[in-house]
Amino acid sequence: MGRRGALGMAHIAALLFGLTGIFGVLITTSVEMITLGRAAFAVLGLWLLLLWQGRSLEWQFTLKEWGILLLSGIFLTIHWLTFFIAVKIGGVAVATLGFATFPAFITLIDYLLFKEQVTLREWWLLLLTTIGLILVTPSFSFASDGTIGLLWGILSGFAFALLVVTNKRGTKGIDAVQIALWQNGIVVLLLLPFTLMQFQEMTLLNGFYLALLGIFCTGVSHYLLVKSLAVLEARIAGMIIALEPVYAILAAWWLFGSQPTLAMLAGATLIIGAIFLVSQKKN
Repeated sequence: MGRRGALGMAHIAALLFGLTGIFGVLITTSVEMITLGRAAFAVLGLWLLLLWQGRSLEWQFTLKEWGILLLSGIFLTIHWLTFFIAVKIGGVAVATLGFATFPAFITLIDYLLFKEQVTLREWWLLLLTTIGLILVTPSFSFASDGTIGLLWGILSGFAFALLVVTNKRGTKGIDAVQIALWQNGIVVLLLLPFTLMQFQEMTLLNGFYLALLGIFCTGVSHYLLVKSLAVLEARIAGMIIALEPVYAILAAWWLFGSQPTLAMLAGATLIIGAIFLVSQKKN
């Protein structure tokens, strides 16, 4: 797979990720149940993909690889839980814009933990993202649902940044489908003990939405993201996936009439503009 193919995969993943917040609104159950159902359907879809390809689930990993898969599964669990909390409290636009900060977190993680050189463009990313978040914040008050939702969204972005960096640096040599399947399986195992009593509350419509969320917005998008990371730098893939708020805000506006404010649009423009600035091809 060439770089152009990897970029295409990352863009399709961004489109599918953008629909996640919409399902977070449509599904009327707890965030733990949404996350569990999403991961469970993703596991089912990825397992069927393995069968279609004539392959089987891999078990023989080194102790280090098992540790990386467990760690990435934990990061994925935290990312989804905090994101759906953000959607429930602050709405789709606020949650996805908070999540869109994760490229800035990737830059900071690479700089602080791995001593990677950070370019001037990437420092601009951090600055413009910060200004964008200030504009997006409905009010600087912890009594505001919008502010609390945004903080949960930012925490979700930080967890996702940890996931991207872990996948990029720790899963080389492991097939992308196997990685995605095991990471989603770990999410199921982590949450199952806390959701057993909630299965009786599940409706047919919620189950249908969870199936769409799990198979397309999770299994397929997760696979495409991990596959693209085999070619793309973690920061570049992250910047493409950060287009999610564009799709999410437009979909929420169309479906729910959630019209964004001018300040929110200005903040979103700064955040997404910074992402494009950094993702331009370097000389």
